[in-house]
Amino acid sequence: MNEVYEKLKKCYETVEKKVSFKPELALILGSGLGDFCDTMDVKETLDYREIEGFPISTVLGHKGQFVFGYSGGQRPGSGVPIVAMQGRVHYYEGYCVQDVVLPTRLMKLMGAKTLFLTNAAGGINPAFKAGDFMLITDHISSLVPSPLIGANIEELGTRFPDMSEVYSRRLRTIIENSAAAEGVPLQRGVYIQTTGPNYETPAEIRAFGRLGADAVGMSTAIEAMAARHCGMEVCGISCISNLAAGISANPLTHKEVQETADRVAPLFKKLVTRAISDIVK
Repeated sequence: MNEVYEKLKKCYETVEKKVSFKPELALILGSGLGDFCDTMDVKETLDYREIEGFPISTVLGHKGQFVFGYSGGQRPGSGVPIVAMQGRVHYYEGYCVQDVVLPTRLMKLMGAKTLFLTNAAGGINPAFKAGDFMLITDHISSLVPSPLIGANIEELGTRFPDMSEVYSRRLRTIIENSAAAEGVPLQRGVYIQTTGPNYETPAEIRAFGRLGADAVGMSTAIEAMAARHCGMEVCGISCISNLAAGISANPLTHKEVQETADRVAPLFKKLVTRAISDIVK
């Protein structure tokens, strides 16, 4: 058996023994956005440390647990059954890229058909400001190793998966309509993933802008690629937590990312809750 798949199966066997909840949608919460779980009707939680071989999130503000429950219900036990990652793992933490996307693949095995990605990102598009939300229409991931390098996991997907529509047009339309219904302003744009953990130089940001990127971050694209490989429908929203290097007049800090996420958290919760309910009807 493929070593990567064997590790994934062992993680899934652990989850099966500890959790009975079956999600329909998987939600990955980015830096400063983990409080979304406060809006859920939580049924079960599972610390990453309880899963043998599972990569552990080490970043400040990432709690490091799966949260299982319902979103958007009017009464307990109603709404959309989801699994939320309260804290993701990143390539810059020293994990191989296959470990970084292991949680995405694991949530697919749990039963999730849709992956809803969120992140905190730096704004490259001059029309953006800190606190904006950007619907991800496409991504650029060439700066980070593909999670599909190595022997293909035939149990998950084809050797050469199509990536012409990573972020589902159907889901993008639903999210746009959800934002309009809730009165939440929504930008649109292309996300570019870098390795991190350092923030980018002004020259890099100028280059990324010329490549067509509107926002930059250190996650998301490879998770989306892994999800598409295994047949999940994908959508994503970036919280523009700061303006990127050379655009912002101030040095970039993780504290600024968290402060911006905290400030816009109520709008974020409203938008994501409505969008999830509209996606899974």
